[in-house]
Amino acid sequence: MSYDFIPAAKPIIGDDERAAVDAVLATGMLAQGTQVAEFEKEFSDVLLDGRSSVAVNSGTSGLHLGLLASGVGAGDEVIVPSFTFAATGNSVALTGATPVFADIELDHYTLDVEHVASLITDKTKGIMPVHLYGHPFDVEGFTRLAEERGIDLYEDAAQAHGASFNGQKVGTFGKFAMFSLYPTKNMTSGEGGMVSTPDATVERNLRLLRNQGMEKQYENELVGFNARMTDLHASIGRVQLKKVLGWTEQRQQNAAFLTDNLEGVGTPTVAAGAEHVYHQYTIRVTEDRDGLAKALREEYNIGTGVYYPVPNHRLPSFNRTEDLPNTETAAKEVLSLPVHPSLSQADLERIVTAVNKLVKAGA
Repeated sequence: MSYDFIPAAKPIIGDDERAAVDAVLATGMLAQGTQVAEFEKEFSDVLLDGRSSVAVNSGTSGLHLGLLASGVGAGDEVIVPSFTFAATGNSVALTGATPVFADIELDHYTLDVEHVASLITDKTKGIMPVHLYGHPFDVEGFTRLAEERGIDLYEDAAQAHGASFNGQKVGTFGKFAMFSLYPTKNMTSGEGGMVSTPDATVERNLRLLRNQGMEKQYENELVGFNARMTDLHASIGRVQLKKVLGWTEQRQQNAAFLTDNLEGVGTPTVAAGAEHVYHQYTIRVTEDRDGLAKALREEYNIGTGVYYPVPNHRLPSFNRTEDLPNTETAAKEVLSLPVHPSLSQADLERIVTAVNKLVKAGA
């Protein structure tokens, strides 16, 4: 039987986004301008309960500049997960500081508070957990730990647009938080990032750092970067921002259907008080994860993703030897299934049927 391909992730770009880009092109004003300023304000209002936001050209830039703006530099350590995308650790290294890799807990794949606590030294400037797959990290645990030890908490919220803990939006807990706007995220600007902060000094530093160190043209106050977002990208983001909450509800409904119907695999759990936005719907497959992924693609034309197959501390770029057993387990067993809003009910039913049949058959 021939099936249409179901991709693991799919950006949704329509006529509204195209019209927004055309409108910016017609003005001839393409670089950072009024569209970026409006996007920053609207992002804050919709997703951050009004906390200030600064737009940049990528999520990685957002992490890098957020750390620099917060005073992280050579001689400092920042504790991060190894089980995440490499940008988290890379951004720390780019400041001249040292990323210290900690283990995760296996219920939600986020940093383990107790292990992080054991790694804090007099060089530790802060902790940067990731709200992985769209599930909040242990906000209460890390907020308390940071306060007790006198260090900063930074949020890598790249995958968590609209997630919350005890009713408070992700991105409003740390000294800064970064949201990615890459095409496969829950909303996109084509490419880009958004950094939120409650700290006026950090915010001003961010605005300087993204624009060659200038607030006023040719009055460079510090050595900065060109990390600006263009008005073209911001115009796409503004349209997507009007849709992301509805898309999130659809992701949650799709995830609930999979959880209610999948058999023989570990399905995602949600912590008390947490709202999961399912950037990824990630199952655990204890036997032959890669074989299942291969069979889903070849026999049912269903795309999947492994996020992440190689722990960051073992990447050639870091080449560390830490013992992180939960991280190693997750890297061998996780598999993300499609839950994006463009899926039909028939697509969801095909995913469930395929996974259940293949797992039962031992594929």
